[in-house]
Amino acid sequence: MDIDLTYAPALESAAIGAIKPRYQMYLDGEFVDGRGDDIVSINPATLEPLTTISSASVEDVDRAVAAARKAFEGPWSRMGGAERGKYLFRIARAIAERSRELAVAESLDNGKPIRESRDFDVPTAAQHFFHHAGWADKLGHLGYGPAPRPLGVAGQVIPWNFPLLMAAWKIAPALAAGNTVVLKPAETTSVTALVLAEILADAGLPPGVVNILPGAGDIGSALVGHDGVDKVAFTGSTPVGKRIQSELAGTGRKLTLELGGKGANIVFADAAVDQAVEGIVNGVFFNQGQVCCAGSRLIVQESIADEFVERLKKRVETLRVGDPLDKNTDVGAVNSQMQFDKITQLSEVGADEGATAWTSSCPLPEKGWFVAPTIFTDATASMRIAREEIFGPVLTTLTFRTPEEALAKANNTPFGLSAGVWTEKGSRAMGMAAGLRAGVIWDNTFNRFDPTAAFGGYGESGFGREGGPSGLAAYLDTDDEGAR
Repeated sequence: MDIDLTYAPALESAAIGAIKPRYQMYLDGEFVDGRGDDIVSINPATLEPLTTISSASVEDVDRAVAAARKAFEGPWSRMGGAERGKYLFRIARAIAERSRELAVAESLDNGKPIRESRDFDVPTAAQHFFHHAGWADKLGHLGYGPAPRPLGVAGQVIPWNFPLLMAAWKIAPALAAGNTVVLKPAETTSVTALVLAEILADAGLPPGVVNILPGAGDIGSALVGHDGVDKVAFTGSTPVGKRIQSELAGTGRKLTLELGGKGANIVFADAAVDQAVEGIVNGVFFNQGQVCCAGSRLIVQESIADEFVERLKKRVETLRVGDPLDKNTDVGAVNSQMQFDKITQLSEVGADEGATAWTSSCPLPEKGWFVAPTIFTDATASMRIAREEIFGPVLTTLTFRTPEEALAKANNTPFGLSAGVWTEKGSRAMGMAAGLRAGVIWDNTFNRFDPTAAFGGYGESGFGREGGPSGLAAYLDTDDEGAR
């Protein structure tokens, strides 16, 4: 007797996301229309319009920076750390209370599975506010002198892959350190940042302390280049990050960049195979590969390569691609047509270069920007699929014989955001970590985050850290003179 092993749909209600027909930008404590053209946000899973968003103009950037400066020189800088911390606690609690709404809104706007937005994105965003709330009155214990000072106005630009979480990563430490903020969310994923603005307003945050301006790249450029901004924090592509660094050189403004990546997962023959397979699936496929620290290069020891890849394919074959609001979905939709085209084009290049492509047989929805999980074998380190950030559910496999060869292949990239080492020997893991040129290295796991731990890149993956004490230091005057 044949047994049907498929799951019945378990859909979360889209109504819980409470998506409004139109959203306004948040400037100086009020929701107002921007002077730019409206943006139509598209649901990546249906290709239908989700909502309309009022976008900012360059003049609105001037107004927002002025409001942030006024708030910094006014109530916010005069407020004690304990009082600032109370605001952050209120924000954290409100995120937790509205977690289901935020998770649904994120999945509708971004395309990621509800399981990821519900279990990771939203809780971790709340954790960042909780964590930094506790630090707000303890800045003198960071190790930068007894009274480190805030920098002033922070201009922040975030990407589309983790809209709410990236906003929390940026805003929470800035506020805890005593700065004010002007934040530009990604053009295609502004909804949850504007819901966060509602939470900020409900928390009674003084006007101008946080301003959120949706818009395209020109608004981001106007913000990071604004003379009234004291600190710039950018998460996005390497080419844009390089341009920002060049523009800010010599200005004296602090800058942190979290850019692209091409993370390596190094699997030794003694690794726990099932654990490693699950870690790689989690790091590359569950989030559609749309995370800059995705372990999109698998570097596996030659003696187990064939068996390991077959086990990996078998596991990937079980993944379900489909409606992001279905709680059974493992792989959701790619965020935009541009990203879909890039993934498709690079996958075609991989096949043209001579790599062997294996694609899951999972059915894809008829509508939406969906990509089937793909694994490339027989690849070489010189191929574009092994060197360029694909930002999709695509894995490239290389092999090695010795630890030295594994290190050489892992480091053969201009990027250096993340890496993973899979082995039962702690000494080997530590030795590999010492030789890997990456900002974040995981041991027998991947894509694990905590607000107490610093995250950031190396090489063309950027510089500076977010999270932990060093992430807070990025928003403080830590020079000897300023710390006294």
